[in-house]
Amino acid sequence: MTRNRDTPGELKPRAPGYAPALMALIMTSNGMPMSEPKLSETTRLLRDWANGDQAALDHLTPRVYRELRRLAGSLMKQESPGRTIQATGLVHEAYLKLIDVDNVDWQHRAHFFAVAAQVMRRILLEAARKRGAAKRGGQSPRVHVEEIPDIGRGSELIALDDALKALAKMDPRKARVIELRFFGGLSVEETAEVLKLSADTVLRDWRLARAWLLTELGSDSPREKK
Repeated sequence: MTRNRDTPGELKPRAPGYAPALMALIMTSNGMPMSEPKLSETTRLLRDWANGDQAALDHLTPRVYRELRRLAGSLMKQESPGRTIQATGLVHEAYLKLIDVDNVDWQHRAHFFAVAAQVMRRILLEAARKRGAAKRGGQSPRVHVEEIPDIGRGSELIALDDALKALAKMDPRKARVIELRFFGGLSVEETAEVLKLSADTVLRDWRLARAWLLTELGSDSPREKK
């Protein structure tokens, strides 16, 4: 704004183009225009889904599946007796490979792990059945719901999957809480973010579902995951 020479004290707008020039100056850093960081396609899809674009999930899931299956397949080829391959370790590695971690926040991370939990459950079951783990004989395997699953415990994973399917028919939300925390390794707060629940509700669901599963599977209960 400038003072009008004809009328002292009166202000009039500057010439057109001043405001855009000023805004351009404000929006620069070290003389260079500021712009959005270039994101990988997977990162963009994750952010879009977290912001409510459900169609983005249809494109995100296959990308996560391919990477997790590649990682799992590579590790299974190197598997040796006594070695365990933890699902959450694979999920974290896939996250670092696929996502521009500097350009997402913890809510985006939680949503990625939510997709990966479903995918990892599928991959683990595929591997277990391929190795003939579905051939059960005698006593059912004992599953500790507090422990992070690994690829080598095929019969336990199949037993857990069967129990989760039964739980999902009665209470889908509680089954989803177990899936997110067990296969994805999400914390209570991250699970709450994904399911749009309070942390207290997630923790209550986790405890009730866990107790039901322990009874269903006949497992011991050494300690509770918090």
